[in-house]
Amino acid sequence: MTGKLLFIYNPFAGKGKIRNKLPDMIELFAENGYEVTVYPTRQTGDAVHAAEEKGSGYDLIVCSGGDGTLDEVVTGVMQCETRVPIGYIPTGSTNDFGASLGLPKNMMEAAWIAVHGKRFLCDIGAFNRDTFVYIAAFGIFTDVSYETPQSYKNILGHMAYILEGMKRLPSLRTYHIKAIYNGMETEDEFLFGMVSNSSSVGGFKKITGRYVELNDGLFEVTLIRKPKNPMELNQIMTALVTENMDTDCIIYDKTDRILFESEESIAWTLDGEFGGEHNRVDIVIRPEAIELLVPDSEN
Repeated sequence: MTGKLLFIYNPFAGKGKIRNKLPDMIELFAENGYEVTVYPTRQTGDAVHAAEEKGSGYDLIVCSGGDGTLDEVVTGVMQCETRVPIGYIPTGSTNDFGASLGLPKNMMEAAWIAVHGKRFLCDIGAFNRDTFVYIAAFGIFTDVSYETPQSYKNILGHMAYILEGMKRLPSLRTYHIKAIYNGMETEDEFLFGMVSNSSSVGGFKKITGRYVELNDGLFEVTLIRKPKNPMELNQIMTALVTENMDTDCIIYDKTDRILFESEESIAWTLDGEFGGEHNRVDIVIRPEAIELLVPDSEN
């Protein structure tokens, strides 16, 4: 017997397609020596509680769903005395972080990696008192992921986020924010901002910058300034669509800590889920805090 495995899955993610593969996955885990406990989530927060309350009693946690499900499992594991390794089977609509880890879209292939993959120590983020896996963001498009109907996500995938976001353009809102990082202060009106540890966000592969490494102890910071005229707005939209981010309207940098301050409370999203409204946000990287199972490039 290899050990005990806790399988946490979201039955509604990505058209609920995991349901057809569920028996095969459980059989795969059992054939590889694991005693399997299955835990389907029913509402937001279930995966956090399951990982926190049950996780320490297992040798491996495997989760399946979108990146929000992974976020919840990581949050729960971070609150345990023992940080159990995590395998991830992406079944959401976009699966940005799964793509960053090199995980396959085929569920059974991802399930095999979840028990046989290489163990990888990955950085994660602390957001005030919360935890996030790969992105904390504010501004335009950030509420799209949790306000876009699940039916749209299931049918259109990440394009649903883009289409929903385009509806917001006639009523652009900006935020006056001071960002303090790397010994510098930047104060301006911003349309959008994100702190990320991922090679892809919303299906866009270059928006987080070049040379992204998930265990380098650094976040990628992207800030989009308020456009001063229609030409600058067009430059921003062109940059997003073409994934060519070379424009003065967009700031890029890397840091291990960043502080955001604003007079008004601003809504944030953490890994695609609502992260609350804040006027002061302290984001700190936690280097190599979580052990994930990823493809072994040598095999």
